[in-house]
Amino acid sequence: MKTNTTRNLVECAMMIALATVLSFVKLFRMPQGGSVTAASMVPLVLISYRHGVKWGLATGFVHSLLQMALGFYPPPAGTFPAYIGVILFDYVLAFTVLGAAAFFGKGIKNRAASGAVGAAVAVFLRFICSFLSGILIWESYAPENVPVWYYSLTYNGGYMLPELVITAAVTAALLPVLDRLLQKPKRA
Repeated sequence: MKTNTTRNLVECAMMIALATVLSFVKLFRMPQGGSVTAASMVPLVLISYRHGVKWGLATGFVHSLLQMALGFYPPPAGTFPAYIGVILFDYVLAFTVLGAAAFFGKGIKNRAASGAVGAAVAVFLRFICSFLSGILIWESYAPENVPVWYYSLTYNGGYMLPELVITAAVTAALLPVLDRLLQKPKRA
């Protein structure tokens, strides 16, 4: 029991480190802001599939704190509720929800399809967090005569849609391979 817990903690720490490094590898930057990374959410999704939703959520939460420490963007309003909103919607909820990917892929027999669906739903929920943050907190950035919901949708969707596709595709490709590599050998 203790060995499994220690191994799980080490794997989670390694995946947080990998997700953090990948978050600095920008495939391209969007003109209005935001960027598409080199599958930075995949390690968090994989932990969910490897060790379950509980471990996935905990790993996503720790990753959210690290992301906040490495690049916190203060809200334009500068009020206490705005800061709490940014902490919750842009960091804590947005990254923690990635750890629930295995829950959303549950019930799908094909492991690659399960990984793709779980990853896509988890990243979509991260998009919802960013979308709500754009409406509730970052509304002052919307151009004049543009509805704030439309601005938030196009701004966040512009980089989150490619992230969703990349994360789902890479997870679908890696999950079956990892399952084969990490399965215990059968005794003769």
